[in-house]
Amino acid sequence: MSGALLVAGTTSDAGKSVLVAGICRWLRRQGVDVAPFKAQNMSNNSVVTTDGGEIGRAQALQAAACGLAPSVAFNPVLLKPGTDRSSQVVVHGRVQGSVTALSYRERKAALLEVVTTALADLRTRHDVVVCEGAGSPAEINLRATDIANMGLARAAALPTLVVGDIDRGGVLAHLFGTLAVLEPADQALIAGFVVNKFRGDPALLEPGLAQLARLTGRPTLGVVPYAPELWIDAEDSLGHGGAVGRPAPPLGADWLRVAVVRLPRVSNGTDVDALATEPGVSVRYVTAPGELTGADLVVLPGSKATVADLAWLRASGLADAVAAHARAGRPLLGICGGYQMLARTIDDPHGVEAAPGRHAGLGLLDVDVVFDPAKHLGNPTGTALGEGVAGYEIHHGREVRGDAAALVTQADGTPEGVDAGPVLGTHWHGLLENDGFRRRLLERVATTTGRAFRVSTTTSFAAARAAQLDLLADLVEAHLDTAALSELIEHGAPAGLRVVPPAGAP
Repeated sequence: MSGALLVAGTTSDAGKSVLVAGICRWLRRQGVDVAPFKAQNMSNNSVVTTDGGEIGRAQALQAAACGLAPSVAFNPVLLKPGTDRSSQVVVHGRVQGSVTALSYRERKAALLEVVTTALADLRTRHDVVVCEGAGSPAEINLRATDIANMGLARAAALPTLVVGDIDRGGVLAHLFGTLAVLEPADQALIAGFVVNKFRGDPALLEPGLAQLARLTGRPTLGVVPYAPELWIDAEDSLGHGGAVGRPAPPLGADWLRVAVVRLPRVSNGTDVDALATEPGVSVRYVTAPGELTGADLVVLPGSKATVADLAWLRASGLADAVAAHARAGRPLLGICGGYQMLARTIDDPHGVEAAPGRHAGLGLLDVDVVFDPAKHLGNPTGTALGEGVAGYEIHHGREVRGDAAALVTQADGTPEGVDAGPVLGTHWHGLLENDGFRRRLLERVATTTGRAFRVSTTTSFAAARAAQLDLLADLVEAHLDTAALSELIEHGAPAGLRVVPPAGAP
């Protein structure tokens, strides 16, 4: 098999990322050399690649579905929002300044060549490339400068599927309307639809799908059921809320309760997913001080706007609640931006994330933070809590250490992070994905809080993640017309597809 496919969506969070991962995993299981691609991603969930750059975490997950290491080739343009109106621009894994929504439009012409060249190169190295769109192609106000949806599809002649989330309601109108507002040349590449998260008897939906086919001349290639056992890295902040994962019952008498502060500009919130793979560990995102009551472990996750999110933490009353939790001797973990918030001071002399100046931290750790203009990227290794560990770093902040003990001893012998008993902090993402470290941390939390909690000795985060990818592939195989999908990948969109008004009207 050889070819390519674009999976677009009626909305953000419609299921594009997971459907691409599922298709990739299904193709991989058929022996196909497949790779993922997202021309432009907007997300603060990112990873450091083996080639030293930065890409969206969803593309790293899709790469894992393909049996590939993450590479900047899979996501050539990444936008990382710092405020509601500005984003950091990462091209081929490296920061290239910041833009506003309006100024970014002026850069897109040059970036279209960047992404089409990247896709063409990827297609020379893999038999199949499965591309993910961004947002929705129905955002016609952005169509003239689009590089991720129909702009990419037109440039690379990609057959396109549109997926809609039925949980949001009105999915048939969403699918029809997404097609109908597109100009005829874009419509010519839309070859079919997929309905996501269906609950109930598919026979009830069938009359609507038949009418959709009559109206558009395009089939629905599958109805993917809602799978309660499926939980996987969220592409963006829409996925961060409420309970995380599907934890098994505890092995001991007690649960451990983890409260993760849902910062406005949360970054790499998926760090805590590994905790939710453990039996008896309940992980929830919280936004109010009272929600910390009864928590055994509080986590301050990463942030794309550390100083601004720290100000929100104070204004919401959560800063006082976090400090009271720590003063009571209860465990607290800060990761990256959350670690920086625990410092005595945060100095941003160059105005990297905030107005130039020094800002007071929460003062819960014996460390100061200085923001450097260049971003620190890496895939370090070392030891922590007596266990071998690996992780990745994406931050501007540099720790200026006091006398506190290190949480991590890096492979070169240098200290990283702080272990101050119940309060810990690290710049490393992915630290909780190390099974041995995670077990030692949970044992410490249980001992400190007096919980009758017994840690599992068999839980593997890597195995849990692989099982989720296999579940996605199972859903694709069972509920999509895979023969039609293969035909699209190999031969492209059928000729003569109907042009649907109003955009297709003379």
